[in-house]
Amino acid sequence: MKNNTFLIIAREYTTRVRKKSFIILTILLPILIAAIIVLPVLLVMHSEKGQHANVLVVDDTELFINSFENTDNTTFSYSSGDIDFLKKDAFDNEKYDCVFHILNNSQGLKSNLYYRKDLPSGLQSNLESQMDEIFFDRMLQDSFNIQPARFEKLQELTKSDITTIQVDDEGKERENIAEMNEIIGMMCGFFIYFIIIIFASQVLRGVLEEKSNRIVEVLISSVKPIQLLTGKIVGIALVGITQFLIWVVLTVGIVSAVGLAAPDLLSGSEATEIVAEGASATGQVQGLSIFQQINNYFPISFTEIILCFFFFFVVGYLIYATLYAATGSVVDSESDSQQYTMPVTIPLILSIILIPSISTNPNGQLAFWFSMIPLTSPIIMMVRLPAGVPIWQLLTSMGVAVLFLLFCIWAAAKIYRVGILMYGKKNSWREIFRWLKRA
Repeated sequence: MKNNTFLIIAREYTTRVRKKSFIILTILLPILIAAIIVLPVLLVMHSEKGQHANVLVVDDTELFINSFENTDNTTFSYSSGDIDFLKKDAFDNEKYDCVFHILNNSQGLKSNLYYRKDLPSGLQSNLESQMDEIFFDRMLQDSFNIQPARFEKLQELTKSDITTIQVDDEGKERENIAEMNEIIGMMCGFFIYFIIIIFASQVLRGVLEEKSNRIVEVLISSVKPIQLLTGKIVGIALVGITQFLIWVVLTVGIVSAVGLAAPDLLSGSEATEIVAEGASATGQVQGLSIFQQINNYFPISFTEIILCFFFFFVVGYLIYATLYAATGSVVDSESDSQQYTMPVTIPLILSIILIPSISTNPNGQLAFWFSMIPLTSPIIMMVRLPAGVPIWQLLTSMGVAVLFLLFCIWAAAKIYRVGILMYGKKNSWREIFRWLKRA
């Protein structure tokens, strides 16, 4: 019987990439990701532009007359007199959106903010911050005879600035941004979980579909079971890689197009500000793209992160795909597969639960051991990687994962060869282990 593995791979690949679900998901997911990035910024900008408040200030203390600063969203006016009359006149004639009454209270600053329609977002915090600053400056002058400008100068001169610098095993130093490491690590961990569980589950459903339709009996007559298993796993892996590359290209293209159309739209993102602030401290901002700036502050380069991501995605997918394929071969329906897939799925679920704690302590004992266990290492190692992992730990994790993958292929091939042609029987764990002992 000749080797038809490549024919099986081609069949699995072409069949799946032509499905409407593949095309729809491939197009919609990048749009969704780009929308998650861009839409909140647009909503905030729109809400801020649309909410302008005219505020009437009634100051019984006379400490804040003509002191509040107007902003793009807020305009302040001042008046004095009976607060009940001023409120009624402001709201009935729609002269003002809010009436801010500052009470003359000896026990501290007390005030009331009256409004009839919805209170504009951020107005209360804006009033509080301005009041605190104005009152503080007044106390500096009246009680301590200190000019606010001199106090601000003193604050600036005595401000501390701590730069975190990581030293590797070779003594090389690199500035490190812990917040960025956590963000990138968590994103990599969640994303690799997402694609592993999706494409490994496709292998399970594919095996079950062929077995329930008795198509596998026809296929087995012309190909060996191991060829069918290998072709199915590799074919779906190529589908996943194709879809992943398209997602990356489309997402980057959509976000870049939005950035070109509205250059100021994404300039205020938190990640950009964190990196820009750190880079400006060392004079490395000018002439560098955002990706170059981030790359300066990682213990590991983006190229290494991408290569490691690709490795752990492929190895992680192959491990779970072989286990899921073996599971699909011993049952007749997807509902029956739950009891067999649960022990395999638990490590994935545990990895997701541990991502937040691992990201905050990427070099702890918990992070180390879970990055060595093959069933959890594809996710946990990617969470640890942006913070810097010793090369021996990375290579050990890769080596253990590859050895475990070889074991999974050997075990899955034995189980698949026997189980794929068995129908109408629930196989016990003891019987499955007996299949492994066969030559």
